[in-house]
Amino acid sequence: MTHIVHPYAHRLGIIRDWKSRWFSGGADFKSRLKGDVLLREYLTKRLRGMYVAALEIERSGGALKLIIKTARPGMLIGRQGEGSARLKGDIEKFLLKRKLPVGDIKVSVEEVRAPESNASVVAQMIAEGLEKRMPFRRILKQTMDKVMANKEVRGVRFALSGRLGGAEMGRRESLKRGSIPLQTFRADVDFAREKAYLPYGVIGVKVWIYRGEIFSDKDAKRGA
Repeated sequence: MTHIVHPYAHRLGIIRDWKSRWFSGGADFKSRLKGDVLLREYLTKRLRGMYVAALEIERSGGALKLIIKTARPGMLIGRQGEGSARLKGDIEKFLLKRKLPVGDIKVSVEEVRAPESNASVVAQMIAEGLEKRMPFRRILKQTMDKVMANKEVRGVRFALSGRLGGAEMGRRESLKRGSIPLQTFRADVDFAREKAYLPYGVIGVKVWIYRGEIFSDKDAKRGA
């Protein structure tokens, strides 16, 4: 039988770094871990539609630093930083409501330079197209052309599952171009899952993007 592993977790410590970076011993470990999980769930819903590529959390002492990598930084920051200030306030309220450690919160927004080569952004693009009720085959082909036009990308694979086209029975459709070496540790394979919420049910979206191999230590451990 095959053993399916997450392409990101499979490369942790080799070419990937942890998305939560902190150390805590004792009783507060449980509350901090719970806070990270709940905060990720909340921000995934709160920042939907802003093409967020990654959410990274750093803790040191009582401080919490949130690094948001997005393809639309202007929408998130807002005029004169209004959006990021409002987001910081919402995060504080969210943590206080659930009686979780708050501390000093810092929100840092980073721009994703090549969104077409980022699996999370591409998955959100596909989900957005499906929610607009566009034909799923057209969405997959058009998005694949955009992704493969990027010089970094060596291979891409899409998979959809659910009631595609409003059919009574759910099914799975996939499209692949180029190579996706999932078992090669030095292969820079980016992977993401997303959901498209439609009136007749939820459609699952999976995206794999292969961006070549990483050999030097300087390029290693670059996140999605």
